[in-house]
Amino acid sequence: MAQPESKPARTVLAVRFSALGDVAMTVPAIYDACAQHPDVRFVFVTRPHPATVFINPPANLVVEGVDLDKYHGIAGMWRLAAELRERYAPELLVDLHDVIRTRLLRLFLHLHGVATRHIDKGRREKRALTRAGSKRLVAMKPAVERYYDVFRAGGLGLTPRFEGLAPGGPLPLPQCGLRPRAEGERWVALAPFAAHPGKCWPLEQMEKVVDALAVRSGHRVLLFGGGEKEQQKLKLLAGARSNVTVVPSLGLTLASEIALMSHCDVMVSMDSANMHLASLVGVRVVSVWGATHPYAGFMGAGQSDADAVQLAMACRPCSVYGNRPCRRGDYACLKSITPQLVLERVDAGS
Repeated sequence: MAQPESKPARTVLAVRFSALGDVAMTVPAIYDACAQHPDVRFVFVTRPHPATVFINPPANLVVEGVDLDKYHGIAGMWRLAAELRERYAPELLVDLHDVIRTRLLRLFLHLHGVATRHIDKGRREKRALTRAGSKRLVAMKPAVERYYDVFRAGGLGLTPRFEGLAPGGPLPLPQCGLRPRAEGERWVALAPFAAHPGKCWPLEQMEKVVDALAVRSGHRVLLFGGGEKEQQKLKLLAGARSNVTVVPSLGLTLASEIALMSHCDVMVSMDSANMHLASLVGVRVVSVWGATHPYAGFMGAGQSDADAVQLAMACRPCSVYGNRPCRRGDYACLKSITPQLVLERVDAGS
């Protein structure tokens, strides 16, 4: 772990050990907390890969990417709590996750006099939203707002003012062999993958969207994904077309991928990390929803409900995260969404 340069007036720990998309949603609250409390040092504790989403961090922010494989079980969390106390002497822990690991961290820090606050995830409301019958179809508080609430509960006054990671326009285009966007050219990003099947629109449907966009004059299509298997599928989608780029093949870091994303006019994404990354750089997102639903509070920050492509079905939503088996067994909520419906939404903002 990095050693602090000097002792600030006060140190606040914030923690979220989840995946990239969830951590990306914490960025607005973290950056606003830093900007509005410059005399406080904030230490954000997360996993190593999501830690790289904090581009151009504020001067009073330290981001700790912790390898949780080195902190197994109760003993591991006790040791992590001790290391964080020794290095940062925090006065407050803001738990933005509220799972077993972070609850243990809260307990162990509380035993040493550290004040703690934790997120209200609205678990009861989410169960009512996703149950099989008598659903309560009511929009829940967005997760981004819930993060602000935890800081406020810890006594840190906070007003949402975050203007994105690229408030003055696109971030510098990374050196990756792509020429800058020509005048009048439209760049469309497509991110066809998600962590769970209940979020994944069939790839053959996305292929038709790629085909339709690739033949349009003045269009460049950028395909986003991660991992070797996804990269191979993206290459098949791209074919030999010179105006379709498989972004993972460029060998970029996450920060550089986000910078490239900031040059796009629109992204087509699942309910996934890429929706949240594009939102951080002010890119409009046409999002495809199946088993999950924007009402659960996970719409990309600043995105329009009108750009959520979804079908009205009695069984939807059936899952908060898309990880439950389809009750019908056919994922009709995804398979019945047509490429034309997605293309119409893409064009609606052009």
